[in-house]
Amino acid sequence: MEQKPTRTRILDAARDLMRTAGLARTTTKEIAKAAGCSEAALYKHFTSKEELFVTVLKERLPKLGDLLGTLAVDPQGRGVEENLAEIARRAALFYEQTFPMAASLYAEPQLKARHDEAMRELGVGPHKPIEGLADYLRAEQAHGRISPAADPHAAASLLLGACAQRAFAYETTPDRRPPQDVDDFARSLARTLMRGIG
Repeated sequence: MEQKPTRTRILDAARDLMRTAGLARTTTKEIAKAAGCSEAALYKHFTSKEELFVTVLKERLPKLGDLLGTLAVDPQGRGVEENLAEIARRAALFYEQTFPMAASLYAEPQLKARHDEAMRELGVGPHKPIEGLADYLRAEQAHGRISPAADPHAAASLLLGACAQRAFAYETTPDRRPPQDVDDFARSLARTLMRGIG
């Protein structure tokens, strides 16, 4: 059986370790070991753990940023509600997978400060999906498909905030699951938001 390329093995190992141990507790040494390579080999592909984290988000998790960028340019002939439902579905899945990774950072303020600074230097962060969704909603306003009185930033914050909240709000319920499956949740959220901005 042919072995996967080193970069692929590193990303797979990083995703698995970050999801189980959290970003704060996952080291590049552990990632390299799980990937079956040296730490030096890891650094040939990634300059830092933060760059590796960002690449995991982009390449190993549900694509959210790409969808938002595409829709802001071209809504692809679908209705706003349908687009919002797809955004909500992907966002819910994205946050469900990233929340366990990033939550551990909040327990270590110095590490979080270093991580935040690295994210700023890379030009990324949790605000980017909000900005991307707000850009899409502004484009829809320009096409007259949502109310000119709607606040795109507030609407984006509401939709994505609900998706992020879903990622951890139900851990203490008896079945540890949200009351709706992700598709029903996304459709319901989009429908409800459209009543306010349509």
